[in-house]
Amino acid sequence: QLQLVESGGGLVQPGGSLRLSCAASGFTLDNYAIGWFRQAPGKEREGVSCISSSEGTRYYSDSARFTISRDNAKNTVYLQMHSLKPEDTAVYYCAARTYYCSGYPFLYDTWAQGTQVTVSS
Repeated sequence: QLQLVESGGGLVQPGGSLRLSCAASGFTLDNYAIGWFRQAPGKEREGVSCISSSEGTRYYSDSARFTISRDNAKNTVYLQMHSLKPEDTAVYYCAARTYYCSGYPFLYDTWAQGTQVTVSS
């Protein structure tokens, strides 16, 4: 059974940093793109970042503040977030689809449970 498990969310002050983790089980990440999305209350789910499978091509909504990386040995993808702002507050999800990134959530087959990120003083 394909499964993604997230960790690393929480409460952080504006300007702070967080690292989210997305661990895969039941499959290896080698042939999968992993996307990070977020959804704030009353808003649509939006893409934050994505890393494709073999080439490791990376996409960002904000490359100055977000960094995505993949550790194949741990079968885990990370999203490092810096200089967080109150508007970054949302539930963050990682999701998997084969090979290539997409900005459309409906194209992803497997989703993690979501982790709350709250940026507030």
